[in-house]
Amino acid sequence: MTHKIRRIAILTGGGDVPGLNNAMKQVFYRAMKAGIQVVGFRRGWAGLANYKIGDPDHNKQWVIELDWEHVRRIDRTGGTFLHTSRTNPASMRENDLPVHLREKYRQATFPLDITDDVIANLEDLKIDALIPIGGDDTLSYAAVLNQAGYPQIALPKTMDNDVFGTDYCIGFSTAITRAVDAIDQLRTPIGSHERIGIVEVFGRHSGETALISGYLAGVDRVVISEVPFDVDRLAKFLLEDKLGNPSKYSIMTISEGATETQGSIIQRGEADAYGHRKLGGVGLMLADQITDVTGHKVTYQDLGYMMRCGKPDALDRMVAMNFGNLAMDMLLDGASGLMVALQDGKYTTVGLNSVSSGKKHVDVDRFYDRENYRPAVSRVAQLPMFLR
Repeated sequence: MTHKIRRIAILTGGGDVPGLNNAMKQVFYRAMKAGIQVVGFRRGWAGLANYKIGDPDHNKQWVIELDWEHVRRIDRTGGTFLHTSRTNPASMRENDLPVHLREKYRQATFPLDITDDVIANLEDLKIDALIPIGGDDTLSYAAVLNQAGYPQIALPKTMDNDVFGTDYCIGFSTAITRAVDAIDQLRTPIGSHERIGIVEVFGRHSGETALISGYLAGVDRVVISEVPFDVDRLAKFLLEDKLGNPSKYSIMTISEGATETQGSIIQRGEADAYGHRKLGGVGLMLADQITDVTGHKVTYQDLGYMMRCGKPDALDRMVAMNFGNLAMDMLLDGASGLMVALQDGKYTTVGLNSVSSGKKHVDVDRFYDRENYRPAVSRVAQLPMFLR
């Protein structure tokens, strides 16, 4: 990036997490001090895709010219004040295509790549650089724009902590904190009724959320996405745990993407713009199976969106604000095509295209006892904080 930055844009895509507003406020604050205008695209990539050149009244619902009053108090709440969506301009479905583009693409084959329109919109808005915040899906489209030569610095966020290239993503600490608190509270009804408890948490491909929350909460067993489970063996363990507990209950965590041996992932609904269907329900299925095998009652709880509710914890505030700071450092230094990251406990950057170069998974051999469905953490000297 060789020209002076006068105007940047920011957006959030995919699922909301606590810490997004903190990151955006810090970006705006740094930009304001440097005399740079900031535009906010509402609803993620949908805001940029739905922008209509020459129609300011239409564009009010998609684009915000940000000022201090817009962002002054946003760090006091979770979620994203710009709102979000799972729009993918490189794979636009017919029903999602902006109305004003439908005649242009009347004879097109869907899904459709409208990246040329997106770039034209950025140029019309005179955006010198873009700061997208998202998970691997949202940032995979940022990588498309990067390959097209559009300047940007990306920020990773996801409760699953599964964006490739960084040890940590905005939202992960708060999600773990929410999960541990919920598990602690669920011990009351599960213990009072002397049951087996199953707590399902987010995690499509990576079981890190189930593993870390189960490890910190001291649950009896943990089932992760990376290791298929045998119902009979797991039921046997949970019954032994229950009968061996003076309070006569046991409790476990399970990733929403977990699969039974010889089974398949439980999905429902229509695939989104990135090809993903909704997950959830493996814990409920397992609850019925364990009741059948053991004859003991099971309490099932899907934490779901409760893990992404409310304000961020202190760690997510720290990381989100520093990611925002680092992104602005990079832009002001003339860098582009990067994603901010944490590696080995240090703030750094990686190439944005690396987001699509792999998938993050739990290091099963190092941190998981696959035979007994338990965390296996030891010898942590010199390991990163979150055991990557």
